[in-house]
Amino acid sequence: MIRVGLSGGIGAGKSTVARTFVERGAYLIDADKIAREVVAPGTDGLAELVEAFGDDILADDGSLDRAALAAKAFVDEEQRQRLNAITHPRVGARTWELLGAAPDDAIVVQDVPLLVEGGMAPFFNLVIIVHADEELRIERLTGQRGMDADDARARIRSQATVEQRREVADVWLDNSGTADDLAARAARVWDERLVPYEANVRAATPADRDDQHTVPADPAWARQGRRLRDRLRVLGAEHAVAVEHVGPTAVPDRDAPDVIDLQITARDLAASDALAAALVAGGFPGVAAEETTFASADPGRPATVRVVIDDSSGHDSTP
Repeated sequence: MIRVGLSGGIGAGKSTVARTFVERGAYLIDADKIAREVVAPGTDGLAELVEAFGDDILADDGSLDRAALAAKAFVDEEQRQRLNAITHPRVGARTWELLGAAPDDAIVVQDVPLLVEGGMAPFFNLVIIVHADEELRIERLTGQRGMDADDARARIRSQATVEQRREVADVWLDNSGTADDLAARAARVWDERLVPYEANVRAATPADRDDQHTVPADPAWARQGRRLRDRLRVLGAEHAVAVEHVGPTAVPDRDAPDVIDLQITARDLAASDALAAALVAGGFPGVAAEETTFASADPGRPATVRVVIDDSSGHDSTP
C-alpha cells in the first residue's frame, strides 16, 4: 500500500478531495472522525476528560461540549498538554488499528487537518495540500458554515502558513474555483499519480525517469530535495547516519536532468542491508543491476537514491 497525507487549512476544501478519492477506491482514515470517536459517550476517553476538566464539559445529552472543553483546555500550555495526553494516544492507537485493517493494495488517504503543524509529512509516501486564499476561505466559512468572520479569520491564522504548507506539498490543489473543478483535479491526481504509484510500490518497480536530457533549472528542486531527504531520514531510522541531496539538481540555477539525486549513508554493512529493505518497502525499489542504487516509485517525482557506508566504520564506501 501507499499512505497519502491529505491536508489544508480550514475551509480550503479537503472534504471534496477526500470524497473524490473515496469514490475512486481510496481507503480513508479521517483524523477528525477518530478524534470524535475516542471521546464519544461511554468511552474511557470521555470519562478521563471529565475527570481532568470537570463534568461541566458535558452537554445535556452526555456528549462532549467541545466549546466548553476548549474554554478550559486552551487557557495555557499545561492544560493543552493535559488534553493532548488523554486524546493523542487514543487517536494514534485507533489510526494504527485502521491502518492494520487496510488491504495490501490500498491507497490509504489520511485526512489530517494539522498534518503540517504536527510535523507528520515525512511519514507519508505523498502529501497533498488543498489551498484557497484566506478571503475566499472566510467567505465559505461564514456563508456555508455560519461561522463568525472574526472567528474564522483567527482560526485560519492560528494554522500553518501558506509557505509551510508549500514546503511539504508533493501535490498542490488550488481550490479557487468550483467544487467540480477541484474534484476534477483530484480525479486526475488519483488516476495519473496515485494509482500508478501504488502499483509500482507493490511490484517493486521504479517509476520511469529521464536522467539523460537536461532541462532548465527549476527552483522547486531544492524544496523537493528537502522533502525526499526528510522521508529518507524516517525510512533510514537508526540505520542511516546522513541523508543528502546531491548531484546536479542540488546546485542552484544549474540546468540538469529532472531527477532528484540523494545519497544515504548507512552506519555499517549490516545497516546497509536493513536500509535496503526499508527503502523498497518505503517506495524506493532497487534499480536492476545496481545493488546500491534505488529509485522512487512515484511517477510524479523522479528520484534516485544511492546507498554508501560510513567511511568511519572501517568498510569500503559502498556495500
